[in-house]
Amino acid sequence: MTSFILRWLINAVALFTAVSFVPGINPLPGTGWLDYVWLALIFGLLNALLRPLIKFLTCPLIILTLGLFTLLINTLLFWLTGLIAANWGFGFTVDGFWPAFLGGLVVSIVSVVLTLIFKDELKRK
Repeated sequence: MTSFILRWLINAVALFTAVSFVPGINPLPGTGWLDYVWLALIFGLLNALLRPLIKFLTCPLIILTLGLFTLLINTLLFWLTGLIAANWGFGFTVDGFWPAFLGGLVVSIVSVVLTLIFKDELKRK
């Protein structure tokens, strides 16, 4: 349970970093830390439910591009997270493809770095 909460917080920090530093990703008015926690939950659910299906369906493209197509999958899931949250009145809006691409890239990099920092806590049971 602790690793789930830690991974959830890592996603929240990664989403906050992407929204804060990537131009073209605009937080909705009144978006606070609690909203980023909910965004992380939506992002985690989309990653858990849609990512395996999308990877399975696009497996030939992933192999053909030597894995670079996964960046487009990250872009799609990041954009979809913002769209779902914006429909519920919190989160962020994305102005186009390139901000979504950079946002997905920032989320991936920050998540990897924070996972490496907290890898011992994530392995404990």
